[in-house]
Amino acid sequence: MGDAVAAGLQAIHSELLLFAMVGLWIGGIDDLLMDLLFLARKYWRDLAIYARHPRMTTATLPASIEPGTIAVFIPAWREADVIAPMLRHALSQWQDARYRIFVGVYPNDPDTITALASVAEGEPRIVVAVNPRPGPTTKADCLNTLWRAMAACEAREGVAFKAVLLHDAEDVVHADEIRLFDFMIDRFALVQLPVLPLPGRGGWFNRAIADHYCDEFAESHGRLLTVREALGASIPSAGVACAFERGILGQLVDARHGGPFDPSSLTEDYEVGLRISDMGGRGVFVRMGDGRGGLVATREFFPDTLHEAVRQKARWMVGISLAGWDRLGWRGGPAEWWMRIRDRRATVAALVLCAAYLSFILWGAILLIGLLIPVPPLHVSPFMEGLLTANVMLMTWRMVMRALFTGRVYGWRQGLGAIPRTVIANYIAILAARRAIFLYGRSLFGKPLRWDKTSHRFPDIQADA
Repeated sequence: MGDAVAAGLQAIHSELLLFAMVGLWIGGIDDLLMDLLFLARKYWRDLAIYARHPRMTTATLPASIEPGTIAVFIPAWREADVIAPMLRHALSQWQDARYRIFVGVYPNDPDTITALASVAEGEPRIVVAVNPRPGPTTKADCLNTLWRAMAACEAREGVAFKAVLLHDAEDVVHADEIRLFDFMIDRFALVQLPVLPLPGRGGWFNRAIADHYCDEFAESHGRLLTVREALGASIPSAGVACAFERGILGQLVDARHGGPFDPSSLTEDYEVGLRISDMGGRGVFVRMGDGRGGLVATREFFPDTLHEAVRQKARWMVGISLAGWDRLGWRGGPAEWWMRIRDRRATVAALVLCAAYLSFILWGAILLIGLLIPVPPLHVSPFMEGLLTANVMLMTWRMVMRALFTGRVYGWRQGLGAIPRTVIANYIAILAARRAIFLYGRSLFGKPLRWDKTSHRFPDIQADA
C-alpha cells in the first residue's frame, strides 16, 4: 500500500514539476527580454541624449502652447475617512493652477457626503455630483456620473475642459502635476505619471503585504511602461495620475452608458487606455523630476491585509486577465500582441506558481515517506535538469532586477526586502487567481460585477514631512 502511495505521489510530482518548470521558463524568458530592452533603451538614452542635454524637470518645463483647464475626476464610495484630507491637500498643492475637481458620491453614502461638504462648501473649484443610483454600482458608472457633471459645467460656462484627469480619494497628489499634464496633453491623447505606493506600517506581515506593491509598481512604472512606449504599444491607464485629452475621450461616449466608461467593466481605466490606442491616439508615460530632487508622481497607501490585497488583485485579474480577452480582443502589431499577452498572463502565471509550490511540497512529502519505507529515487531527466538550471538562473536574475528597481525608488533596505517579499507576492497572486476565476465564472452566468473596493487611508502629511 505504501509503495503504491509513493509511486502515485511521484507520478503527480513529475507532472506538476514539468508544468511548473516549462511555465516558469516561458515567463522567465519573457521577463528577461523585457529587462534587456529596458537596459538597452536606458543606456542608449544616457549616451545619445543625456550626455549632451540636461534632463528636463518641471523647473525647466516650458509653458503649454494652448493652456487649458483640467477636469479632475474623483469617484468616492464610502470614502468618509480620506476624502476631506485628500481634497485639502490637493487644493493646497495645486493652488492657482487651472483645474476643477469633480467628486462623485452616492445618495446612500451620507458619511462621505458629510465629510465632502466640510471642504466643498464655498469652494468653487469643487463640484459634487450625486449618482442617481444607490451604491455601489461600479467605478466606471461613477466616472460616467462625473462626465455628465463636467458636460453640464461646460454647457453653463461655454468653455470645454482640456483634459480629464483621474484620481482616487486616497491619492497624495504632486504640486506640479497639473502644469505637467497641461503641457503634455498638447502632444498626447493619454498621459500617465508614475504611481508610487507608500511603504507599509504596523506589524511585519502587514508591512510586507503593503510593501510588495512598492516592489511591483517600482518595476511596472520603472520598466514595463517605458518599454511599452518605446515599442509603440498602447499605454494602459493606471486609473490614477492619468489624464485623457478631452476630445478623444469624448469619442468613446456611449449613450447607453451616459459617458465614455463601460459600467460593466472592473478595470475601466485600463480599457480606456487601450481603446484610445485602437483609435489612433498616442499615449505616453512620463517620469520627470520636480526640480527639487523628487519625482512627479502620485503616492498612496495600498492594502496591508491579506484579505484586502487578494480582493484588489482579484478585481484586476477579472478585468484585465480574464474579461480582457473577450472585451478588448487582439489588435495591433507584434508589440501590441506581446504586451496584451503580458497583461493577460496573470491568472495562468498564478497557476504555474501554485504548481511549483505544490511540487516542492510533494518532493518533501516523498522524502519523508522514504524515511519510513523504501521509495525509488526521483528520476529527473536531462531535459528537466536543464530546465531547472535555466529557471534558477532566470529567477536569480529576476530577483536582482526587482531589488534594483525597488532600491532605486525606496532605498537599498527596501530593495533587499523585495527578495523575500516575492514569496508573499506569489501567495497573494495564487489566492487572487482563485477568487478571480470564481468571480468571473459567476459573471458568465448573469451575476453582475460590482465595485469590490478596498478600504483606504490617507497619510498624516505633516507627521510624514
